Amino acid sequence: MDSQPPEQAFPAAFSAHTSRFTRTYQTYLDKVTPFTPYRWIGTVVLLLIFMARILIAQGWYIVCYSLGIYLLNLFIAFLTPKFDPSLEQDDELESGGPSALPTKQDEEFRPFIRRLPEFKFWHSATRAIFIAFVATWIRATDIPVFWPVLVVYWILLFTLTMRRQIQHMIKYRYIPFSFGKTRYARS
Repeated sequence: MDSQPPEQAFPAAFSAHTSRFTRTYQTYLDKVTPFTPYRWIGTVVLLLIFMARILIAQGWYIVCYSLGIYLLNLFIAFLTPKFDPSLEQDDELESGGPSALPTKQDEEFRPFIRRLPEFKFWHSATRAIFIAFVATWIRATDIPVFWPVLVVYWILLFTLTMRRQIQHMIKYRYIPFSFGKTRYARS
């Protein structure tokens, strides 16, 4: 009789279920990938439900603040080019090589490549909002804080971070969005 010991049977069964869940989850992600507006609408609806939960429960402000900081970091990574022009210029001066983004009219066109692609931004944001929503149902995560201080601090952090990012965009002349840019007809 060739059977596994009980201590080895459980990890194998758990691994099989985890693998099946991972495949199902990846299949779902693959199916929703082309539906960008609907994905973001779903994320905004989830965020509104989360915010309603915070307002109705009158608690979990530290969870809300942590989610806000995380979403701000994701947004900054979404706006930032994959190859930072400020670092590229330092390397260019040392090595004499080209920079990642064109800075003159006659330079070769190089597309804007994000540090954090849109799909990964959406996936990480949605997952974080869902985890934060689940955390609002756990009493241990409701840490008492004076929430107006957190709101003021988050607004200050957002303002300073976005100001720095916009100055970086102006200095290195890149626009991380495609609307308003010239489009050429396909031949």
